[in-house]
Amino acid sequence: MVELWFAIFWLMVITWLVLDGRTLGMGALRLFVAANPDERRQVLDAIGPMWSWYEVWLVGAGGVLLLAFPAVLAAAFSGYYLALFLILWLLILRGIAIELGRHLDHPLWRSFWDLALASSSALLILLFGIALGNVVRGVPIDSNGELPMAFFTDFGVRGQVGLIDWYTLLVGALNLTGFGAHGATFLVSKSTGAVRDRSRVAGRLLWSATAVLGLAVAVATWIVRPDLWTGLWFRPLAIVLLLVAAFGALAIRAGYRAGRDQLAFSGSCTLIVGLLGARAAASFPILLYSTLDPERSVSAYAVASRHHSLVIGLVWWLIAAPIALLWNVLASRSFRGRLGQGPLVPPG
Repeated sequence: MVELWFAIFWLMVITWLVLDGRTLGMGALRLFVAANPDERRQVLDAIGPMWSWYEVWLVGAGGVLLLAFPAVLAAAFSGYYLALFLILWLLILRGIAIELGRHLDHPLWRSFWDLALASSSALLILLFGIALGNVVRGVPIDSNGELPMAFFTDFGVRGQVGLIDWYTLLVGALNLTGFGAHGATFLVSKSTGAVRDRSRVAGRLLWSATAVLGLAVAVATWIVRPDLWTGLWFRPLAIVLLLVAAFGALAIRAGYRAGRDQLAFSGSCTLIVGLLGARAAASFPILLYSTLDPERSVSAYAVASRHHSLVIGLVWWLIAAPIALLWNVLASRSFRGRLGQGPLVPPG
């Protein structure tokens, strides 16, 4: 049961990143691929009315932690207090920018909210990457099971580390280019005209940068957490997921070369699922790794809720998750199609 809830948590996180990652990427690129108000409106239409729904999966992931691994959620809130508030305010700012930017036809008003949307989206991607870097690198869990963290210390990766260091910034940069490329690839499949052409160029450049930074992060991870690499080869599921990621990378390349936009975007989604899934499989059962003493690392088995609670939670999850997924599929079908080739919102 613990293994199942560990998988459910990462499934919720990965689903959110695949869905909302593309809207964050498009928001961050909006000022670069759109040169006038009409083109910026086209990008905003591609982000679409579904953006707020995608955050349901993020909230659901937090709910899974609360139900299945409450001690981890409590420790994370104490250690990442400032970072969580920054993320919360940026999420609010992005939502306000999307909803208010179109309500007043004035250049100053539009310019301000265009900048707010681009900057909040880019910073969110960066901060989520830094958070992922913290999870991979580890956190300073003390003998009481707490993890008091400064925003930064000496930029080292061992001992009493802070939220930001050279490794977490490197992972944040990878996240920024990767989800920027993910958003650009989706925008290529959704937009027309000059926006589509610029998005294609941006996608090629960002995927190239992602490949370089991905190699750098792989080497850095081998230096910071060599146990993840050694343990990877003893996890068949992790190896399979790495092969899935490789297949996704090939699909991206083939899609861009052949002009098959949907193939490229499907490859982008597959790459994200494969890489994050492999990371989760390689680290199981560790939820939080301690940089002070590996023996203090938080294991899913040690902090899981009672079996009875996990069973009851699973019953409700099996009811709620398919409903949420079905609604997402049906709603997304209503807005399918390329912008400029017919109405995105069905009549009535």
